[in-house]
Amino acid sequence: MANKLLDKVAVVTGSSSGNGRAIALALATEGASVVCSDIRRDAREGGYESDILTPTDEVIRANGGKAEYVETNAADFAAMENLINFAVSSFGRLDVMVNNAGIFTSLHTIVDETEDEYDRTMAVNAKSVWLGCKFAIRQMLTQEPVDGSRGRVVNIASIGGLVGLAAEPGYCAAKGAVVNLTRQLAVDFAPERINVNAVCPGFLATAMVRPFLEDPELNKALHEKSPWPELGTAEDVAKATLFLASSDARWATGSMLTVDGGFTAP
Repeated sequence: MANKLLDKVAVVTGSSSGNGRAIALALATEGASVVCSDIRRDAREGGYESDILTPTDEVIRANGGKAEYVETNAADFAAMENLINFAVSSFGRLDVMVNNAGIFTSLHTIVDETEDEYDRTMAVNAKSVWLGCKFAIRQMLTQEPVDGSRGRVVNIASIGGLVGLAAEPGYCAAKGAVVNLTRQLAVDFAPERINVNAVCPGFLATAMVRPFLEDPELNKALHEKSPWPELGTAEDVAKATLFLASSDARWATGSMLTVDGGFTAP
């Protein structure tokens, strides 16, 4: 067991599958006690995880780490407040908050996107991040700095928050909100020694992206638009998140770390 996050306490939303699962496992491997949260404990069907039938918190404990699971609707005010309170009551403080929970409805233009699809996308992809940041930062302000920081917030945004992606209006609007909320919070809380950064993943091999990968034309288009020869994995996002969650990123705040194989570089 490594120790970049030894004795640290982390919360990860959307931890049952994909990026969230990989992030929770990476933080635990580096010594963090991890509070896993999702709307369900089991991983989403269609994922690429080798141990997909075992819940994330069980995998962490089986590997010798510390983890708890709290069923949480990340878009619900009371549920998110309870999640942070649970982490603090269980482990004493909160050092790392990873706001990862997210959904994708389908490809469509704004003409065909329904109000329900837009509202759900904004709730899960934007409001949940606002709630996670609100309650995490409130707790972090009560803590003395450790390793130069009172706490580190890492929001999982998307390249869709940096550039326009075809036929993804609500998704891009929500992720754009996450990107600029991250910058705003970094400005407000840098004087308090709270780091707030975001990771902006590109197209990865996860259950959420599987429909893209299984469509021959979309798969070809994704590869053609990505300068790197292959697409990324959830583990690539997890390693970037681990960097921002550790003291290696002591002076980084308000940063958008793209993990996209160069998709947004041209």
